[in-house]
Amino acid sequence: MTQQTFRIAATAECPSLFVRRQPRPGSPAVLYIHGATFPSALSVGFDFGSGSWLDDWNARGFDAWAFDFAGFGESGRYAAMAQPADKHPPLCRAPEGARQIAAVLDFIRRETGGDPVSLVAHSWGGAPAALSAIAAPGRVDRLVLFAPIAPRIGGAVPASLPAWADVSNEAQYKRFVEDVPNGHAPVLEGFDRWAPAYLASDPGAATRTPPAVRVPFGPAADNLEARAGRPAWDPARIARPLTIVRGAWDSLCLDRDARSILDAATAAPSRRDVRLDAGTHLMHLETGRRALYAAVGHALEGGTP
Repeated sequence: MTQQTFRIAATAECPSLFVRRQPRPGSPAVLYIHGATFPSALSVGFDFGSGSWLDDWNARGFDAWAFDFAGFGESGRYAAMAQPADKHPPLCRAPEGARQIAAVLDFIRRETGGDPVSLVAHSWGGAPAALSAIAAPGRVDRLVLFAPIAPRIGGAVPASLPAWADVSNEAQYKRFVEDVPNGHAPVLEGFDRWAPAYLASDPGAATRTPPAVRVPFGPAADNLEARAGRPAWDPARIARPLTIVRGAWDSLCLDRDARSILDAATAAPSRRDVRLDAGTHLMHLETGRRALYAAVGHALEGGTP
């Protein structure tokens, strides 16, 4: 079916939120929650060949949804993003992101009849997704964390953090390939198409030197806090089935990181860790993405490893 788009109106506290749906009416709903630097169209909605991740969910029998956090993609921008970055605290911290997810979940349930929705969250997106599941477990069927940011001890957080940051394609490319082992064939795919689409996701990108997408800095601030041992959420409070899916090369979600989350999640009815070969933190943009799709699909279906 043709993709549907919606907009949740702005409030005094939050810009408008853009929501997309790859519909399969009457089927279980899944909501994708993006990470710190690029929106849903550049992740779950991007077709690297043979269909997008949303298409894959449809093929597996799910009603597929995604949205852009405020300040990203096709959602509204914070007024502070047009002001100097040092004039405001970091925008879109995890608790605020959780409130945005709650608004989207309420919208989905109004559209689909009120059944719980499964959440699939990438990287930083796992923090607001977990907070949302903790706050209202009755709205969530299961939680799948793709490459979550786990707490570590010893990281430093600067005394002052900006409201926003500009992220260039060059910076993204460096980050995307840095975990691939030396001598291994490249696994990043379609960057020549992805990069211009990324810049096009921000109307102001072309006015900057170099061209760059402006994003809220709250997600990066949350990641820094987590690395300093102060995560935004407590796994012990998760009361829904929990699965972690990650690439074996992911330096941001090591074996010990996944284990620390799952060991603490004692209230979850089930806990699983799925480690996939030949993938980094950005496996959904790589040649191994079909293995990721299969692992997440299996988790959504309630399967065991």
